[in-house]
Amino acid sequence: MARILIVDDDAAFRGSLAETLEDLGHAVLQAETTDAGLHRLRTEDVDAAIVDLRMPGEDGLAFLRRAAHISQVPCIMLTAYASGGNTIEAMRLGAFDHLTKPVARAALVETLDRALQRKADTPGQGQAAEALLASGEPADGFELVSSSEAMRQVFKRIGLAAGSDATVLILGETGTGKELVARALHRNSGRATGPFVAVNCAAIPAELMESELFGHVKGAFTGAVSERIGRFREADGGTLFLDEIGDMPPSTQAKILRVLQEREITPVGANRVQSVDVRIIAATHRDLPAAVKEGRFREDLWYRLQVVPLWLPPLRERLGDVLLLAEHFLRLQGGDSPKRLSAAAARLLLAHPWPGNVRELRNAMERAAILSHGPVIDAEHIGLQTPAASAPGLDIDWDGPMGLAVARVEREMIVRALAATAGNRAEAARRLGLSRQQLYRKLAEFQLE
Repeated sequence: MARILIVDDDAAFRGSLAETLEDLGHAVLQAETTDAGLHRLRTEDVDAAIVDLRMPGEDGLAFLRRAAHISQVPCIMLTAYASGGNTIEAMRLGAFDHLTKPVARAALVETLDRALQRKADTPGQGQAAEALLASGEPADGFELVSSSEAMRQVFKRIGLAAGSDATVLILGETGTGKELVARALHRNSGRATGPFVAVNCAAIPAELMESELFGHVKGAFTGAVSERIGRFREADGGTLFLDEIGDMPPSTQAKILRVLQEREITPVGANRVQSVDVRIIAATHRDLPAAVKEGRFREDLWYRLQVVPLWLPPLRERLGDVLLLAEHFLRLQGGDSPKRLSAAAARLLLAHPWPGNVRELRNAMERAAILSHGPVIDAEHIGLQTPAASAPGLDIDWDGPMGLAVARVEREMIVRALAATAGNRAEAARRLGLSRQQLYRKLAEFQLE
């Protein structure tokens, strides 16, 4: 039996959750505000806390920050909707998991067991809190918008990695939002007040790459009429984002490897090294292991880059995000009066394969907002270049609540993945971009067990 503290201003939800925990054999303490919860944490023996994100006065993130100075108790946070910004912030403060209300009993039991086990394994040390966060905040302005489990894993890794200077390698198809993830890592790090410098390695001619990155001294080559400090020194004290590093010339790859190891650069034409204080984040849509085998990418650089790998799933593998993102982009376009999608337009978006991923969807929504004269966007306003295939088997009320439609799409994708893998849950989870635990939670949620 454990002593669990529930901090939530919703008395009905608090009572229901307390009843569930008591059925599991735990003792329950309750508080309706952050201050009251922190008081109980100071004065009573608590093994874990379940905290709502949105409360009057100080919210659940404030509880997480302040609890770190009182106790090493794992803090489990629950709320209604997922937000990239709040997930990342919670992870940065010590969170490691992410659930939404209403949470399935099996998922709560499994996650609470892990939190209590972590507390037992690391008494008196480790991070201040473990949190399960699904925020009720609206989608933030940084465009890290998703309700999918695969992207929640990305958000969690961003939060965990943001506080360190470890090199991060972001992998994913073109248009999946790799630079947005890099900016989120920088924005949530200790280097947030320093510069963020982005370099597209695919857009720089090979003969200019070293000068662009490391700088050059005056007279280093024909046309070098003045000194150039280079992108590494521009990023000093901040973050350097090397986009499409898979397209970097082999000669430069060796020099990048040395910078990663030594944090020193030598400008072109100079005879002295210069130290740089920079965090490196790299990204590529290339298959780097294949490039290593073919001799186009250095194996030692590949291993050095992937200290913290992040893989962004393509949009076609997270159809539940399509309408969520589409409406987000329409809000960015329309401000307080965004246009809305018709049922036919929503069907078209869900049936499209999205080869250009989130970037293609954003462009489509911008185009549709311009071409539609009224408040409603219809299918003909979207103008997709690739004919959309039909999506058979989806019994969706296109004029009903969006949450139900998204859940129906998720359920159908899980059913098809299990059918395609002959019931192999590990392989189905891999295809869906989920962990096995996340798949088990979805199976329970949709009663597919």
